[in-house]
Amino acid sequence: MKYIVLVPDGMADYPIKELGERTPLEVARTPNMDFIARHGRLGRIKTIPDKMSPASDVANISILGYDPKKFYTGRGPLEAVNLGIELQEEDVAFRCNLVTVSQHTLIDYSAGHISSKEASILIKHIDKSLGNNRIKFYAGISYRHLMVVRQDTEEPLDKLVCKPPHDIIGQKINKNLPKGRNAQVIIKLMQDSRKFLESHEVNLVRIDLKENPANMIWLWGQGKKPSLPRFSEKYGLSGSVISAVDLIKGLGRILGLDVINVKGATGYYDTDYKAKAKAALRSLEENDFVFVHVEATDEAGHNGDLREKITAIERFDRLVVGTILNAFKRKRNFRILVLPDHATPISLRTHTADAVCFAIFGKDIVGRGFLNYSEKESQKSDLYFENGHELMEYFIRGIK
Repeated sequence: MKYIVLVPDGMADYPIKELGERTPLEVARTPNMDFIARHGRLGRIKTIPDKMSPASDVANISILGYDPKKFYTGRGPLEAVNLGIELQEEDVAFRCNLVTVSQHTLIDYSAGHISSKEASILIKHIDKSLGNNRIKFYAGISYRHLMVVRQDTEEPLDKLVCKPPHDIIGQKINKNLPKGRNAQVIIKLMQDSRKFLESHEVNLVRIDLKENPANMIWLWGQGKKPSLPRFSEKYGLSGSVISAVDLIKGLGRILGLDVINVKGATGYYDTDYKAKAKAALRSLEENDFVFVHVEATDEAGHNGDLREKITAIERFDRLVVGTILNAFKRKRNFRILVLPDHATPISLRTHTADAVCFAIFGKDIVGRGFLNYSEKESQKSDLYFENGHELMEYFIRGIK
């Protein structure tokens, strides 16, 4: 039996006036996801527990079948695992975005989606300038990087309240700085980074030529070393994850899943969708389970780019869902689950905790007559998971 989970990050949305009060998913051409909904089970899932942040890490932990209220420690340490950073028990890992600020306002959470090559140079210089024997910066992909603090017990930095930069686009920096005991340690690093980057010769080319240069770091998503049961122990399945982002890869490594790096997977609009699907099919020749994550839909939501979000949804449907579905349609021993991890509405440009729609197709699943895969159509279903981590158990073992 083969189990396939396909996650278009942030795909869910709200009705938009210029689309005739329809969502991007309702407008997009999605024949493959519609097929799964018509011939399978359609339902809704709450991936974000009450009182938890509507973040991708929380949501994807839920989707993979683990209760975030029990296992979540922060985003930074998940990404640290994928970068091969060995955290000690008291260490705190922060996500470190390269961002663009103008005057006192954050205008771009991604520094114009800076290239990994440029970013790596900047992070190297930031580490040399701001790092020390207790603070270390590590380069990741594009704007997504890490900072690790070798913490002592007198500085509980993991308890700070830090806002994700994609939640405060267009807002004043001073109103959104980290809060809590010893927050000034982190605030000073962020402020010093701006002074450094705006004066540093490595970054002058971007400042002169780019609309949104990397002129500050933003620290958030902090946490300590996590511990989760391996996926094979929990479900008795061997598996893999395919994604361009360190968060998903790190989570996969923690769960003991194979992490497959796909050439051309960028974590942005230009990602190679079909290469991800083909990698998933190759993985399933040996493994029982594969988790395929695509970031482009979420990036379009954060950018408030309606056209790109619709395009990303259509590409995901055609090149990922279609490729995998066509390979399995005539086979019997498989199940496909499609769902976004959370909503990233165009109107808000950030994540929300709204329930999202899912669809399952495959062995032992009988269609219930739904018309298509969409937020509105899923409202007609009585299949609902208040505790999102319970869906994986249902998907693998509970369908009757």
